Amino acid sequence: MDRETARAAVPAAVAGLLGRIRLRHVTCFVAVAQERNLGRAADRLGLTQPAVTKTLNELESIAGARLLDRGRHGARLTAAGEQLLRHALGVTEAMEAVAAALAGAAHPTTGTVRLGALPTVAGVLLPGAVARLHERHPRVGVQVRTGANTGLLESLRAGELDLVLGRMAEPATMRGVSFELLYAEALALVVRPGHPLTRAGGPVSLPAVLDHPVVVATPGTVPRHHTEVLLQQHGLRLPPGCVETLEVALARAIVRRTDAVWFTAERAPQVDLDDGLLVRLDVPTPGTTEPVGVFRRSVDEPSAVTDALLGILRDLAGD
Repeated sequence: MDRETARAAVPAAVAGLLGRIRLRHVTCFVAVAQERNLGRAADRLGLTQPAVTKTLNELESIAGARLLDRGRHGARLTAAGEQLLRHALGVTEAMEAVAAALAGAAHPTTGTVRLGALPTVAGVLLPGAVARLHERHPRVGVQVRTGANTGLLESLRAGELDLVLGRMAEPATMRGVSFELLYAEALALVVRPGHPLTRAGGPVSLPAVLDHPVVVATPGTVPRHHTEVLLQQHGLRLPPGCVETLEVALARAIVRRTDAVWFTAERAPQVDLDDGLLVRLDVPTPGTTEPVGVFRRSVDEPSAVTDALLGILRDLAGD
């Protein structure tokens, strides 16, 4: 198909838009969508905020739709904006690849994977995955951001992350992303060796557990929800004075130095359990199993380095 024939095959409406939209519209839109703030987007682009506003207004005029809701609290994508972002990210990523090629930096085993992970998930597969990735592709970088599921998925949709390791989310938060199961895990109650609750040598009752300090996940998280449901099933509730944290390093340090009991996803303390630095109490936790897996944007074809990491994660999860 020659150029004239190809041009004639493009619908008239699309051809009209192609004649009006410019790369600056796309890069400006992506920057605001990712920064969620016009001022920060302007700084990132080296522009003034009025210039960013003008460019966005032009793009919305071309689109004939509101793409971003802008106000004092920042900028949030509309439904039309979310749909556009999926394609706009491909444009900006392609331009970055072109620039890298022109600069002589393109290489099949270079680049950076931007990864998001729940704190209780990051230490399970990531250490081995990163080590194996660097054995095969030593020039590949890995950026890791930890946080709550909702925020990580929002960053994934905005193109700030390539993959997210997390727990299966509510359907409303799964828009534009796909989920691949890696493993499932239940709630566990963990203490230091020699803890008073380990001396009985058998099953431990939940009322006995609550006679000790408790470390739990923060409200709104899956481990916290399962903790509260487990206690409610026995007519119990969390006592005052709990330590609430998602920071695995902090939780394990508290539990190793005190008589606190840690309600946690069972794989989070696996290294310490294997090394004998922590022990799991004999407390049944039925109904607390949750799927853990990897999220990515539905419309994206993973890059070579992202695809390599995906394969490694699958292998490790199956070991």
